[in-house]
Amino acid sequence: MSPLLRRPTATTGKVHDITPATAGWRYVGFGLYRLAAGETVAEPTGATEVILVLVEGRAEIGAGESSFGELGDRMDVFEGTPPHCVYVPARSDWSATATTACTLAVCTAPATGTKPAQVIGPAGIGRVTRGKGANTRHIHPIAMEERDVAESLLVTEVFTPQGNWSSYPPHRHDEDDYPNMTYLEETYYHRLNPAQGFGLQRVWTEDGSLDETMAVQNHDVVLVPRGHHPCGAPYGYEMYYLNVMAGPIRKWRFRNHPDHDWIFQRDSAP
Repeated sequence: MSPLLRRPTATTGKVHDITPATAGWRYVGFGLYRLAAGETVAEPTGATEVILVLVEGRAEIGAGESSFGELGDRMDVFEGTPPHCVYVPARSDWSATATTACTLAVCTAPATGTKPAQVIGPAGIGRVTRGKGANTRHIHPIAMEERDVAESLLVTEVFTPQGNWSSYPPHRHDEDDYPNMTYLEETYYHRLNPAQGFGLQRVWTEDGSLDETMAVQNHDVVLVPRGHHPCGAPYGYEMYYLNVMAGPIRKWRFRNHPDHDWIFQRDSAP
């Protein structure tokens, strides 16, 4: 199995616990809890900020001295509505008590603690459609750079219809060369509908030093340390993914693969 593909370690509890150390990079962390009603989890943030994403289900969320009450109204991620999300600053802590079966994503990156704990979704999260034809996908930009809700984290979720491609044309953001490109590590948390489906994701560099093609299953995570990273959903299966990105600066600047940039240029032409 590819070292970039991380399968869930269990079916309940904390099923993903990806840290910069286990990923072999510097910035992005990703955890995932699958909780039954009544279960409580809590973590300190330490030197990282956290964005909690209620992928599905409801939970009572607290952060530091703040209690945000019961959040969540998307019971199945493929309902396609924007998620409830909470920002938690560095040097704080958070807790979640599931009030229904609940899938909770924990997105982390280094921070100093200058932002307040707050609810950052679903209010403020619109639905954006990108691409044309079999490249069409639908995005919820939870915490991209146009929303000043985090120090380092960039978080978004994407719904890819059956038979379509996403993160396409292939692009990369692996050089610290702002404003031309930003260095951003990235994780993809995948879901499929129906759940027994699969998707494909390729991660590769133009010099061939990295070239991995993976069949992703429900609840898998793919690491993108560098290179291009498109994914595709086979006919019959919708694909969802939650992206977490972070790097030296909170900007998303990328470059399309030179062999495939013509697709972007054609589709962007008036």
